[in-house]
Amino acid sequence: MMEPRKKVTIEERNSRFRALGVDDNLLGHWHTLFERENPSGHESFQEWLGLPEERTAQVCSKSAESKK
Repeated sequence: MMEPRKKVTIEERNSRFRALGVDDNLLGHWHTLFERENPSGHESFQEWLGLPEERTAQVCSKSAESKK
């Protein structure tokens, strides 16, 4: 039996969302809700994903733009 990996990449997560029919718009909405409703959980999730600080800033910036 294979050992489960401890981390999921953002690409793997997005691929699973896409397999469910989630498009960029809906994924952005999910991100905005997560960030707004649970900022510390959102930050922890990004750390768990192992996102570099630059990528985290890019994702959050994109989310902020979609709120306008």
